[in-house]
Amino acid sequence: MVCGGFTCSKNALCALNVVYMLVGLLLIAIAAWGKGFGIVSSIHIIGGVIAVGIFLLLIAIVGFIGAASHHQVMLFLYMVVLFLVFVLQFGVSCSCLAMNQSQQEQFLNTTWSKMSDLTKTDLESQLNCCGLLNTTEGRAQFATDYALCKAICIQTKTCQTCGDVMLKHANEVLKILGGVGLFFSFTEILGVCLAFRYRNQKDPRANPSAFL
Repeated sequence: MVCGGFTCSKNALCALNVVYMLVGLLLIAIAAWGKGFGIVSSIHIIGGVIAVGIFLLLIAIVGFIGAASHHQVMLFLYMVVLFLVFVLQFGVSCSCLAMNQSQQEQFLNTTWSKMSDLTKTDLESQLNCCGLLNTTEGRAQFATDYALCKAICIQTKTCQTCGDVMLKHANEVLKILGGVGLFFSFTEILGVCLAFRYRNQKDPRANPSAFL
């Protein structure tokens, strides 16, 4: 059977969805591990990662079952959802790669303001820093965060701001995130193409007079 045949398309689509299942389980496991060891205490962060992992796992299961049974409705649903995920992920990945210094600072300020005090304390302890950015606009908030800071550096009064620490590696992290996201977005469009081709192929074991 050539690569463009029914069996090859079926096996390729099943294998792709097995990979997505493993990625989804890995996200759930990482979130559970981070919560179990106290790395991140915020229920919002943990819940978000677990939700993404469960969503990816469910979509992969739908795709796998649809591919295994050549189920037209499930394959169509899989194609539509995976294409929407591709569009979203492609846009986010491109935004990560194109983000400049001022946009990074604005993003950090927005994210920091939405964090709970517990999440801020966790982050400060991990990075050994206090507060976000000691700027004129945010000086009052910085003073509040500094007073609540429990990082080790507070004892020697040698703390850097967390914003400075994060911005040092922000470009590298954004490039990695953008690159990985871009790579996986192309695997998603590959999955859409495989599902579309496979959905319109005739099962050689089926009744020749039956509809697709």
